[in-house]
Amino acid sequence: MPSSRTQPKKIGHYTVLAKLGEGAASILYAVQNPKDKQVSALKYVEKTDEKSQRFLDQVEQEYAIGSKLNHQYIRKLRKLVRHRKFLKITAVSMLMELVDATTLDQQLPKNHNQAVDIFLQVAKGLAHMHGRGFVHADIKPNNVLVDENAQVKIIDLGQACATGTIKKRIQGTPGYMAPEQAHRGEITPATDIYNLGAMMYWVLVGEVIPTAMPPKKDRGSLVGGAVDADKVELPVPPHERNPRIHKLLSKQIMDCVQPNPTNRPESMTVVVNRLELIQDVLNEPMNE
Repeated sequence: MPSSRTQPKKIGHYTVLAKLGEGAASILYAVQNPKDKQVSALKYVEKTDEKSQRFLDQVEQEYAIGSKLNHQYIRKLRKLVRHRKFLKITAVSMLMELVDATTLDQQLPKNHNQAVDIFLQVAKGLAHMHGRGFVHADIKPNNVLVDENAQVKIIDLGQACATGTIKKRIQGTPGYMAPEQAHRGEITPATDIYNLGAMMYWVLVGEVIPTAMPPKKDRGSLVGGAVDADKVELPVPPHERNPRIHKLLSKQIMDCVQPNPTNRPESMTVVVNRLELIQDVLNEPMNE
């Protein structure tokens, strides 16, 4: 079976073309269906012990949600394959749309106009998810693919869940995590709004914002690593860090990262509308 050291020739009946990458519990391959010649990305997760079962469950959940989505800015999930030995599931493979692109943290926007266009695409993809009753819950720069034409694909639905979910353990990415995630509160579209705001701040300013669950290097001696929601400091507004950032865009980001979910924009559709307005303002001749 596949491992981090060897590249298999086949997984199931799919021909392996190349190894694309590796995660904490998964390996990503480019594969081809020998019947119709379709090329896909394949995420492979193997059960190595009882503790690793949760990674298989996560892929099952990712597919269950992703298969219900259909949007140009979200990577399509095509099929889930369960590999069995003596009737027991030993691994799972998830076939996905293969995207020739780089993560946003590796390919930053060339200017603020392009940045807003990328943010807008992400917001539209998330609005689609919310309309279907789901929250991504882990929007960050390396979960957004950007191709050479600055077209976006949201990836990695491993933390996605139904709106209103209260998770059994803390999930999210420190530095982007909303306070309700750090304190195992209800996950709602407002959570994605916060994550998106934190991502926009990082892209434009180059720093993560203060969050209830900061990155490990910034956590110090915090008990449990988390800060109470009402003690989360707001970041310095982006336009104060960089005067070239339009004040409307700066305000949009600050509205998104309010610690209290009720103080954030009321929906991702509102965020989309505001970003479209900002895009129009930036595209006016005086701002070119």
